[in-house]
Amino acid sequence: MSEHTTCGYRTADVPVRGGALRCGVWGPEDPAAPVLLAVHGVTASHKTWGLVAARLPEVRIIAPDLRGRGRSNGLPGPYGMAAHAADLAAVLRAFEVESAVVAGHSMGAFVSVVLAHRYPQAVRSLILIDGGLPLQVPPGLSDDEVIEAVLGPAAERLGTRYASREAYRSFWKQHPAFARNWNPLVEEYVDYDLAGEEPGLRPATRFEAMRQDTADLNRGPDLRAALAALVVPALLLRAPRGLMDEPAGLYTQAHARRWEQQLERLDVRDVPDVNHYTIVMDAPGAGVVAGAVAAALVPPPDMPAEPRGPSPAAAPAGPR
Repeated sequence: MSEHTTCGYRTADVPVRGGALRCGVWGPEDPAAPVLLAVHGVTASHKTWGLVAARLPEVRIIAPDLRGRGRSNGLPGPYGMAAHAADLAAVLRAFEVESAVVAGHSMGAFVSVVLAHRYPQAVRSLILIDGGLPLQVPPGLSDDEVIEAVLGPAAERLGTRYASREAYRSFWKQHPAFARNWNPLVEEYVDYDLAGEEPGLRPATRFEAMRQDTADLNRGPDLRAALAALVVPALLLRAPRGLMDEPAGLYTQAHARRWEQQLERLDVRDVPDVNHYTIVMDAPGAGVVAGAVAAALVPPPDMPAEPRGPSPAAAPAGPR
């Protein structure tokens, strides 16, 4: 694993199948510090987590660019929830972390649920940020129809070329989710999301990675199996507004509550005044997420401060 440090924020490249996975790291370098493994969404990057990290200076936050995204976009497929879970287990091994609290935003929440199932000793608890439950889409839709219904413009922009960084910023500044919520973190996130050279800049996420992952989290077997076998505490933080700041969120309150009733270890909490993006990338959402992380990092009275057991290198549980 190679590392580079700048003003407390640092990056590390972790060997995985086909190459190296880029990780952003915030917080203390002390190996005894509490650890959060933070997992971003379907077309995002580790830069999603900057505001949460600023609110948790005593926590070591390890946030990878998932395979096919950010500076990990050269890693090959196949993609899918199980592939990402294997990469996350490799990240924990590389950082010598036996067990961590895991927070996932959007698709990252689906990956986190599958990680907890396939590598049970690696996960202490889950914080699912507007994701991780089966999608609310009509049955019988094709994969492309699901992408259009759920992601819409977020998927369309992957095929667009931008003449300059300012042109890409302008696209995002007009985006309904950020038009009233622009902040320095969002600008840094947007700048990082570009690959190539002017005037042919493009979003770093590979379209095929987004396509395979959306299909897998919607109809693949891993998510349902992982939810059915959920044994760690899981908190779902639900955004009442959607990806385009529309009044209908990714999940209705009724849908989330039905799953809360079915899963003994799942708790659901609504986060008011946020959309699918600002629940983690602006106030007050980032503060709510940071508070949930801080609470999850406090071990229960009957649990040792340093979890014991096999490392994430152990063979994954559940069906392959």
